[in-house]
Amino acid sequence: MNLGTAEEESTAEEIDIPPDIDWKMLDKSKFFFLGAAMFSGVSASLYPAVVLKTRQQVALSQVSCIKTAIWILKHEGFRGLYRGFGTSLTGTIPARALYMAALEVTKSNVGMAATRLGIPEPSAAAIANAAAGLSAAIAAQMVWTPVDVISQRLMVQCGDSQKVSNAFSCKYLNGIDAFQKILNTDGIRGLYRGFGISILTYAPSNAVWWASYSVAQRLVWSGMGCFLCQKDDERDANGVNVEKNTLRPNAKTVMAVQGASAAMAGGVSALITMPLDTIKTRLQVLDRDENGRKGPSVGQTVRNLVKEGGWMACYRGLGPRWASMSMSATTMITTYEFLKRLSAKNREVLTS
Repeated sequence: MNLGTAEEESTAEEIDIPPDIDWKMLDKSKFFFLGAAMFSGVSASLYPAVVLKTRQQVALSQVSCIKTAIWILKHEGFRGLYRGFGTSLTGTIPARALYMAALEVTKSNVGMAATRLGIPEPSAAAIANAAAGLSAAIAAQMVWTPVDVISQRLMVQCGDSQKVSNAFSCKYLNGIDAFQKILNTDGIRGLYRGFGISILTYAPSNAVWWASYSVAQRLVWSGMGCFLCQKDDERDANGVNVEKNTLRPNAKTVMAVQGASAAMAGGVSALITMPLDTIKTRLQVLDRDENGRKGPSVGQTVRNLVKEGGWMACYRGLGPRWASMSMSATTMITTYEFLKRLSAKNREVLTS
């Protein structure tokens, strides 16, 4: 795909964007093995932001991100920022595998179908990315929801000194203990608490994110093309003869464009889905009370949030989540695209 300036004879430079690598071009065993290793590292680097976001969402009053971080470091040490990480990592590997497989298969099939229907290539790419993000989120939530329920309960327990609910006293020894106690108390439904709202949060969010990422990439590349065109026009106006040539971006430029596009898409997605994420987190961490009554419903959770701090209470933890999603999106997409290039069956297609 070339973004060029065919309309003006004196403007001769085009950007030759590297081809996308689809599902059929990947060495699947290498793709999943390297993917598990790479994304485990990404998850480890971003996990503290997730802990801070979760602590803020379940707090009964507004507590700043910095104060929350200082409190955790002071009372729980650095390990407090990684509470529940072992459980999260254990579930992340199969969840990521499901996510990546569903993403690539859907993107490839929907993209080809859209192209056969005569839909223009940019629109077909956006549609394929949106459909892929939707299906990947639904598939991954089958694993992620139980992992979220357990890891989030581990994240927030022992946090009562920060004015969080009494329900979060230290009652789980580890992930296995939490799994057994939740299963004994609420059954399998307890492990899938918030599954519906998780789908409502992550499926549209992923669809919007991947579609936005596709559009943002094209906008960034187009902007670079326009910048090059202006430089050519200046050289031509000065009497410099401009010869037609094609610019092929190097790997660093491609990664920079992908990272910037991902950060833009991640920030917008975080803002749009923040209220749903706050409600989902509350539903997943609140257990039965001492009298055996069930945790609050979605409606009760919303009313409690509004009572605690107005509608803005639904945006508690927005700062860490915005930072987490933007950083996660940037690192995830650059890692993901790099992973696809490492896993390509024929590496020569990337340089042809």
